[in-house]
Amino acid sequence: MQNQQKKCSVFRDENYVPIVEQACNKVTGFRELYKELERSITINGKSKSALENYSRQLAHLALHYNRMPLELDAEEVMDYLYQVKRNGEASDSFFKFTVHGMRYACKMRGLDYAQFELPSLKGPKKLPVVLNGSEIKALISSCKLLRHRLIIGLCYGCGLRSSEVQHLEPSHIDLERKMLHVHQGKGLKDRCVPLGELLPRGITSYLDNHVPVKYMFESKTGEPMTGNGIRWVVKNAARQAGIIKDIYPHTLRHSFATHLLENDVNIVHIKDLLGHKRIETTLIYLQVARPQSGKILNPLDILYGLE
Repeated sequence: MQNQQKKCSVFRDENYVPIVEQACNKVTGFRELYKELERSITINGKSKSALENYSRQLAHLALHYNRMPLELDAEEVMDYLYQVKRNGEASDSFFKFTVHGMRYACKMRGLDYAQFELPSLKGPKKLPVVLNGSEIKALISSCKLLRHRLIIGLCYGCGLRSSEVQHLEPSHIDLERKMLHVHQGKGLKDRCVPLGELLPRGITSYLDNHVPVKYMFESKTGEPMTGNGIRWVVKNAARQAGIIKDIYPHTLRHSFATHLLENDVNIVHIKDLLGHKRIETTLIYLQVARPQSGKILNPLDILYGLE
């Protein structure tokens, strides 16, 4: 094992490009491994963040031993993961993506990752946070800017992901047909979602007063609004509305799916609107939706004749 000071500096470096370049320049064979990862992840339709996360953690591991990660033995890998867990500044995601990166690299090269005795990663099973109708209205009403109301309206009314709002272009919106075309969403999949009646009115008013260079919501330089910017819009609106739930842009997507389910929309149709690959992903909303009858039975109410 390398000394503690060097180990900590490796763990603390969160700058993606330098750490991967260091591994490419210092560890024989890592550049070729990175190129393989890039090609495989692109072909399989995985996100750019997957490439960044996997390659970054594999680079840390390669630099730690100055050897290719797949050339290590199980004891070396487990000792490294042990050091990661012990290091107070190493986050859970650092550990998780190291394991996922090793598994993906093994699969890509046709190796059995069981040889490295990698631990299973069983994350906590949490139900999504969902806002009720009154909270959604309060969230939108608290926004003074039409731009902010539209961002929240699109996240909730169309079930868009934050990244999909970021890269939304006026050309993706058909106001006459009241449809929105999501281009290259997660998994590089397109889908169409209805805009309803209210959103087209807001979009029309917004475009009457704004002439985007390319994106609906962009900076002064014409770049798309950042994910942090969208997160701020939602968080600030929640604070202004006095909502105490810990919410994010994705909370509005959860609320979109849950409210549709509560209004008897077929779950397969909801799956398609969300752009989910597997129906099992959508089934989580069955656990948070109110019964379709609208009546929730509580044994305490039944006991006291309030059912």
